[in-house]
Amino acid sequence: MNKVFCDNPMPLVNQFATGGLSISKRPLALLIPLLLPATAVIAAEANVGDAKSVSTKNIEVVLVEGKYIVNDKVDTATGLGLTLKETPQSVSIITDQQIIDLGLSSLTDVVNSAAGVSSRAYDSSRNAFSSRGFDINNYQIDGIPVHWDGSTSAGETQTDTALYERVEIVRGATGLLTGAGQPSASINLVRKHADSAVFRGDATVSMSRWDTYHASVDVGNALNDSGSIRGRAVVVYEDGNSYVDYAGNRKSVFYGVVDADLSDQTLLRLGASYQDNDPTASQWGGLPIFYQDGSRAHWDRSKTVGAKWTYWATTHKTYFANLQHQFNDDWEIRLNYNRTESGSDMKLLYLSGLPDRTSGMGMDAMPGRYDNLREQDDIGLRLTGKYSLFGREHELVVGATHSQQDFAYFQYPYENADPVGNFFEWDGNYAEPTWGSRNNYRKDRTKQTGYFFATRLSLTDELKLVAGSRIADWQRTDYFDDNNTYGDNGVVVPYVGVLYDLNEHYTLYASYTEIFQPQSNLDVNGHYLDPLKGINYEAGIKSQFLDDALHLTATVFRIKQQNFAVEDTSFEPTDEQMVAYRAAAGVTSEGFEIELVGDITDNWKISTNYTQFDATEEKDGRSVAVNTVFPNKLFRLFTTYNWQDLTVGGGINWEGKSYSDVFNEGSNNEQRVGQGAYALVNLMARYQLNDRLSVQLNIDNLFDKTYYSQIGFYTQLAYAEPRNATLSLKYQF
Repeated sequence: MNKVFCDNPMPLVNQFATGGLSISKRPLALLIPLLLPATAVIAAEANVGDAKSVSTKNIEVVLVEGKYIVNDKVDTATGLGLTLKETPQSVSIITDQQIIDLGLSSLTDVVNSAAGVSSRAYDSSRNAFSSRGFDINNYQIDGIPVHWDGSTSAGETQTDTALYERVEIVRGATGLLTGAGQPSASINLVRKHADSAVFRGDATVSMSRWDTYHASVDVGNALNDSGSIRGRAVVVYEDGNSYVDYAGNRKSVFYGVVDADLSDQTLLRLGASYQDNDPTASQWGGLPIFYQDGSRAHWDRSKTVGAKWTYWATTHKTYFANLQHQFNDDWEIRLNYNRTESGSDMKLLYLSGLPDRTSGMGMDAMPGRYDNLREQDDIGLRLTGKYSLFGREHELVVGATHSQQDFAYFQYPYENADPVGNFFEWDGNYAEPTWGSRNNYRKDRTKQTGYFFATRLSLTDELKLVAGSRIADWQRTDYFDDNNTYGDNGVVVPYVGVLYDLNEHYTLYASYTEIFQPQSNLDVNGHYLDPLKGINYEAGIKSQFLDDALHLTATVFRIKQQNFAVEDTSFEPTDEQMVAYRAAAGVTSEGFEIELVGDITDNWKISTNYTQFDATEEKDGRSVAVNTVFPNKLFRLFTTYNWQDLTVGGGINWEGKSYSDVFNEGSNNEQRVGQGAYALVNLMARYQLNDRLSVQLNIDNLFDKTYYSQIGFYTQLAYAEPRNATLSLKYQF
């Protein structure tokens, strides 16, 4: 089997040990020094409560804590700065308090807890995200579009949540602000900022199963006497093992930001972040599903295909500058710059084939050594404001974005790969091969430019119309293919939404949104096909209760793809072109979502949602389900109740079945393998020992459910994490 890295975008990551909770007595001496810089400055007093109002020179910042609902204006969908109720699309927000309560440490953890989205493991260092039957490849950081490729990722899906105040997810087609992509969802990571002119922060230490230790410090304060310059710093260190044999990881995260009031109307933000993941015994691929006789194979969750020398080390850096100027009460301009640098250093081992049921023989090994670097520069300019027309006040945003991404990928040839031997006796001691000199493998540059506008027209007190459009250019140059350049210019991406307030509690809405994805496929005339177009129709009702503390949203949607490339079998190959494609109808996805989030009482918080859809495409005159490795039914529930100094919470993450049709070489036929519907129960409890110190316990997968993190890709499988428990101690300054 001639296997290369890019051919294997979704191998798996997890095989785990079972048994009871085991936390070693290894001392925390290495973690304590991280807390010392913060504890040395406790002299500055800051009240800790549900909300704090800090007046700075040009803005008043309201710091809201302990909430599951965000009533502020958000820019993720339209750029108009609308509230969730005013936005004619499905938008969900995972708040800082939800991240704390659920113990979410990575972006993948967030996706696995959010409404309408799900993840599957590629392998031990990568994950794929999906929504409404389509892969998610659109992201934003503070509203600025960035693009990551999951199959060549460098730890982006493992981004630590300590960097972010909240995560916003808008589902459906999001081309107005993000440009090219799939009609799935866009994930906006909202950074923490230096929004406090008094000293405040916290320090946390925790320990989890498999000898995992974690420490973090997050502090902010004024940097001058007037408070016009403020700073914030976040430091995270984690070291631990895994339920997978021989596997472990060290993670270091650093983040710093400075907010400076240049005048009463002008705010400048400068910052940078760095995350380093240093794993051991990384896996590339998964365990075989079948034996050589065609029967199903079953493994311990701790079983691995990694060797002790394999690793998938990644670094992820960002640098940013944001300039915000308020002309008056109505008009504001923002200039944003963001640079990301993501790199991977990989020594990997791919095991293929099927083992003999008795002897364990029969598997082949292919070592692989690679490294890559993705550098992306994004710049955005946005003007927002209000204007009067026909005796009413309306909102407007106009803006432009430009991005350039350079991607380079390298590989190293190998010599002297040993045989696998008896896979039943695999202990990770497989010999590392001899590596040759580095060779170029892939190099390309992607440029994207977009100009957009949107307006919200107040047609009546109850009726609002949101309309806008983006004009987009997208080009990619492949330097390994004679500098071949393809793409599309002047693509028009419309956006239309209407909202009607039935009363102060209920708002009906409907929207039509689009997104596009350029294609490199040629038609019979040797021309590139028009871009793949994703069209999202959506309608629903948004409800607010209990003085805007509790939100209920119900949505129905239909997504259609146009210009989907299918092979044109009538084409006769030529010397210049071997195959041609034609445009056809692509995937159609139809479904609904229900989400309830917020405070039922001052002490009782809830976040729950249900999603169901069918994603199909036409093949040979019949509808065939697509992207079935992801579930098309999702239910999430998490709730907490606070009684004096004690907070208790719990929830259920339920997923419907997922599957893949694979070829079983042992029985020489195609078989359907998959994951049946399952539910994970999670619990938490937090006790406030005094005004500043609290202790928290999280138990994930309470009943130790055995399930797959992925099954079917390359006829392999991987197991997800068994029951885990995390005990943490938090001190608030």
